[in-house]
Amino acid sequence: MTGRLWGVGLGPGDPELVTVKAARLIGAADVIAYHSARHGRSIARSVAAPYLREGQVEELLMYPLTTETTDHPGGYQGAMDDFYAECAARLAAHLDAGRDVVVLAEGDPLFYGSYMHMHKRLTDRYDCEVVPGVTSVSAAAAVLGRPLCERDEVLTVLPGTLPPDVLAERLRNTDAAAVMKLGRTFANVREAFEQAGRLDDAWYVERATTDAQRTAPLAEVDPSEVPYFSLALLPSPLNTPATEPTKVALSNEGSVTVVGLGPAGPEWLTPQVRSAIAEADDLIGYGPYVDRLPDRARQRKHGSDNRVESERAAFALDLARKGSRVVVVSSGDPGVFAMASAVTEVASEPEYADITVSVLPGMTAAQAVASRVGAPLGHDYCVLSLSDRLKPWDVIAARLTAAASADLAIAIYNPASKSRTWQVGATKDLLLEHRAPTTPVVIGRDVGGSSESITVTTLADLDPEQVDMRCLLLIGSSMTQAVDREAGQLVFTPRRYPAPVSEAERQDR
Repeated sequence: MTGRLWGVGLGPGDPELVTVKAARLIGAADVIAYHSARHGRSIARSVAAPYLREGQVEELLMYPLTTETTDHPGGYQGAMDDFYAECAARLAAHLDAGRDVVVLAEGDPLFYGSYMHMHKRLTDRYDCEVVPGVTSVSAAAAVLGRPLCERDEVLTVLPGTLPPDVLAERLRNTDAAAVMKLGRTFANVREAFEQAGRLDDAWYVERATTDAQRTAPLAEVDPSEVPYFSLALLPSPLNTPATEPTKVALSNEGSVTVVGLGPAGPEWLTPQVRSAIAEADDLIGYGPYVDRLPDRARQRKHGSDNRVESERAAFALDLARKGSRVVVVSSGDPGVFAMASAVTEVASEPEYADITVSVLPGMTAAQAVASRVGAPLGHDYCVLSLSDRLKPWDVIAARLTAAASADLAIAIYNPASKSRTWQVGATKDLLLEHRAPTTPVVIGRDVGGSSESITVTTLADLDPEQVDMRCLLLIGSSMTQAVDREAGQLVFTPRRYPAPVSEAERQDR
């Protein structure tokens, strides 16, 4: 009969946090295996030492390298793969001889642990069982005396080996977080917390529950003194003590920030907007736009109808007066047919004179649609909305005529809706009075979304039935060209413009 393999979690470092089952198995095993760096000292063995007995076979699984370079033909990963294969073969020899093998693992065996490499290589041939252990994340929260998460809060566990910008994005979009694998990654991890606007909320925990335990605010830690066995913790915002100097606690001075989400998903957000959203207490906007944002237990969302812009602005300013950091969201750019105008207009009233209001730009829908076909807005252009809800059609028609006669490319927002079905046809007729029938037209629908479509046509062939409330139109100038190419069609407006012909030149011709 073959022996049995056990992956035994030892907890974060204190031998008294080893579970009763783990202690029993360690004492009963024929073979005890543990990992170490090339210095030969094993933290796992030191934790398990009180439970070892005489006569046990010990297998030291010494890593061939940690951070060093290697001349292995497969590089670092190739060297480690060979190492794990050799270790598995050594343990398999004991198991084939009928010996029970316990592989010691700091923390939990299947949580960033080395044991999992043995598990994957041996579990298909031998009986294997994993004994869970207390993780370093739980230990860090315990020694800090700060809850990790509560109710609907989201806890995210991240490796510090991720690039700083990726880490920062994850930190912005979660309530609580633990970042593992520090040591040489610490400088990048600290940078990521700073980029995310959450450095002041984060804590550093080193060798939790051991005699060498150390805790400190993350911002105060010297990068040269950080070992691998440490982590950065962003505790539960709901349970942050009011005495701590954190951005969550110090919201005495309210403010309103109007931000642009871009035309579609999170990849269109700017880092500045991400940071503002992450730091907000209240998020306000048109319902579908607010729904695009991640749910955070400490934040309040206030979605509303798209026809109550002034009321929404006043609500935001009233919340700010009470000390809330309010973010008002818009699609695209907040200053283009969006909430920045409504908020600044209401904020200009005397009763809101002391409320700080700022605007953060976003990618516009016109820019997004233009980017899909090339550069149709490469020269002078204007931006118009066909919505007659806030201005009469006569004004819209006059502006369309003026833009067309001035030979400007035109970006048309809100071309149609369920209740407005005739304006696109009327716009086409007005523009044909000044533009050639072959003028390129781009119809962009749901750009960046799951139902994105781009149609390139001409002014003469523009079909109003193709245009709905999710579309944006780009009408070219007399210089705009649509070029069919093997690699894909391009639409562009050159930056050059023909010089006007003088009367003398006309006579010469």
